[in-house]
Parts: sequence; structure tokens; C-alpha cells
Amino acid sequence: MAKHDPDLSALFHALADPTRRAILTRLAEGPARVTELAVPTGLRLPTVMRHLAVLADAGLIATAKDGRVRTCALVPEALSPARTWLDDQRAVWEARLDRLDDYVTRLMEDRQP
Repeated sequence: MAKHDPDLSALFHALADPTRRAILTRLAEGPARVTELAVPTGLRLPTVMRHLAVLADAGLIATAKDGRVRTCALVPEALSPARTWLDDQRAVWEARLDRLDDYVTRLMEDRQP
């Protein structure tokens, strides 16, 4: 994976906002109309539409329009790149901490009489 993956950046950008995370939480229960998603936010519809556009650009949601009604659905597999990146980071840091632990243990053993 490249050091700067634009898709991963878009994904974390989308997840960075609490309103967008709340929308994703709601969509985890099932598809919903845009107007349903807007109500709990207290935001105006154009603002909610911008949030939905960010989520769609990151691939986290899919939208469909039937007449005047736009419905959104969660795309759970879109979170896989973030999970993979986080798992990779966890492995790196666990290895570093294991090496630090070994080093400190050796220092302590060397200091004992």
C-alpha cells in the first residue's frame, strides 16, 4: 500500500465527522430516505446532502432515486481498506512494543547483581 492512498484518505475524512458517523450508524440498521436521515441531525437538507456526498465519494454509501425520493444504503465492505490499514498499524506497533519490552528486560537483567 502506498504511503498516501487517496481512497483511504477519503475514507478517513468521511469517518472524521460525527454527523456522518451517525448517518452510517443509522444506515447499519437498513436503507433510509434522505429526509429520514436529516431529521435527527437538526441540519438543513442541503447540508445533509453534502454529508451524504462525502460518504458516497468515499464509497461508504450507495444512493438510489425513485421519483423524488432518494434512498441511501450502507456499503459495509467499503470499510475494509480502513480495517486493513489499522490492522497493519497495530502489527507494526505491537512489534515495536515487543522489541522495547525485550530491550528493557535485558537492561534489567544486566543490572541485577
